[in-house]
Amino acid sequence: MSLNEKAIDYLEAHIPELAEVAFKQAYWAALASGSSVLVSENGSLVEVFPDGQRKFIKKLPSWTPVTRGQKLEIR
Repeated sequence: MSLNEKAIDYLEAHIPELAEVAFKQAYWAALASGSSVLVSENGSLVEVFPDGQRKFIKKLPSWTPVTRGQKLEIR
């Protein structure tokens, strides 16, 4: 099956929506299977359990602003 340029553009425009849905589905599937999930909430890493309980793990570092094409060295 080959797609024309218009179809490809349409599908690419919806990648963020599809990714959001996939992440939500994985989140709920993990909880439904009895596993816990790590999430970022208000600058903290939090473990969420299937019963709704939340456990603080650690404070996350602040965001590093970057521009397209910028190279960073991680130490």
